Amino acid sequence: MRLNDLEIRKALINKLETQTVKPRAIVEELRVYNGNAIADVVALYSEAHCYEIKGEDDKVERVLVQSKYYNSSFRKITLVTTVNHIEKATSICPDYWGIVVAFSENEAVKFRHIRGAKTNPDFSKELALLTLWKSEMLSILEEPKHQRKPRDVLAQLISSNKKKAELSSNICDLLITRRLDTAIC
Repeated sequence: MRLNDLEIRKALINKLETQTVKPRAIVEELRVYNGNAIADVVALYSEAHCYEIKGEDDKVERVLVQSKYYNSSFRKITLVTTVNHIEKATSICPDYWGIVVAFSENEAVKFRHIRGAKTNPDFSKELALLTLWKSEMLSILEEPKHQRKPRDVLAQLISSNKKKAELSSNICDLLITRRLDTAIC
């Protein structure tokens, strides 16, 4: 069985949902960095953990472009790929990215960790905020006087007053709220 994005994604989400420490929510296809990239799967714990999936027929080299956006937006990132991409993936992915190999065994998708994700040193508070909607940014500021300001100005204001871990946690909480609000509609 050739593993594609859809098969890996389904199995990954199932694996995340059945772990001892489960994410509070999982978001698929999350637009980040002002919509310049789309994260395949984002597990929302106390902070967001991005999972980028590359199936057997995908070009793993695309992570070279995507990493610019993910590195700015997430403090934890993991590439989930197949055996045929492992050598290339370990050579091109930043050393703080986790790498997981997906493989087929008895017609089921299994996973093996190659390396764990470390805290990303390239996380940008200001650019990570561009994952949020303007209304979500305003809820962090809690000051109505900023309502007419554009998102990039709001991102500058917020990022100047928050530490990376705190802001990452705020973003995660807002993404969970967004997911719950859109699920109700």
